[in-house]
Amino acid sequence: MRRTYTQPPRARRLPVTLLGATGLVGQRVIALLEGHPWLQLARVVASERRAGARYGEVVRWHVETPPPTHALDLRLEPPAPSGDLRGQIVISALPADEARELEPRYAQAGALVFSNASAHRMEPDVPLIVPEINPDHLAALTTQRERRGWPGAIITNPNCSTIGLTLALAPLQRFGLERVIVTTFQAASGAGYPGVAALDLIDNVIPYIGGEEEKIETETRKILGDWEGDAFAPLAMRISATCARVPVRDGHLEAVSVAFAQRPEPEEIIAAWREFRAEPQRLGLPSAPQPAIIYREERDRPQPIADRLAGDGMAVTIGRLRPCDALDYKFLALSHNTIRGAAGAALLNAELAVATGLAE
Repeated sequence: MRRTYTQPPRARRLPVTLLGATGLVGQRVIALLEGHPWLQLARVVASERRAGARYGEVVRWHVETPPPTHALDLRLEPPAPSGDLRGQIVISALPADEARELEPRYAQAGALVFSNASAHRMEPDVPLIVPEINPDHLAALTTQRERRGWPGAIITNPNCSTIGLTLALAPLQRFGLERVIVTTFQAASGAGYPGVAALDLIDNVIPYIGGEEEKIETETRKILGDWEGDAFAPLAMRISATCARVPVRDGHLEAVSVAFAQRPEPEEIIAAWREFRAEPQRLGLPSAPQPAIIYREERDRPQPIADRLAGDGMAVTIGRLRPCDALDYKFLALSHNTIRGAAGAALLNAELAVATGLAE
């Protein structure tokens, strides 16, 4: 799938530096930047040993569309900021350990770092952003800069499963969310490349993904909570997650049960999903899906193969809302893990920063 953007191009597209350019998420960022009306890929960063090589010489391309020609000709740069990067956009597709070390160095040099890594998500002054839900959490950047003494900033997007879950839950907060139980069926691509060995995954389900359950539980409360001026106040909601890896290429499916302070009617829940419009849609961000949430009436939807590319891979598809004997209601939600859950999420955060004047 090649994304087609409908927004008119800006007079000057802003340059983007991509960290972790050769990995699966980095490749997806490059694919999504092709033809982007606001942003353009300018620099690609990989490991020291690959510095100086052409991107096309070292990358093993795994995205379903061909790599952009201009990206193949870029020279890989070493993982170190050079010069004053004040106000520049950096998208990080680094693994967590590398991100923990490198991302603060780019922020210290003045860059706005939009990170897909888990390294800094739960830090007390780092916003964890899903633009449709908590764009106001960007106010934490003032505190982040004051505390750390750097001109740049780190803005993170959540875990791939957390994004789909929080988008499904956010419209339901009006009914007083109290408890959530979620079981995820996560695609093989969520483990990166080469990911899980084929002999482990074919004809099998692996009922453990390291750290995943804890990420969903803590990140969901942070995203749905509040920024209170100097600290985050997580949502006072009980949530329990179970995660499994399944033999699907792309698309994380989630089985969700919810309990409310005041039990709504099913029609009210479906209306809340279908009427949901938020800041990215109002601002017309290039990557924002219209709508962000799709509810399907069919009894056998959503399915990864049929629904993962809804909204160019940026929408969440929900179905099978029904009563739950243990809580109040249960339903299924599906999102594309490497688009909405990773590369597209970081890109949408960068677009929000451009639209609100954080990046110019």
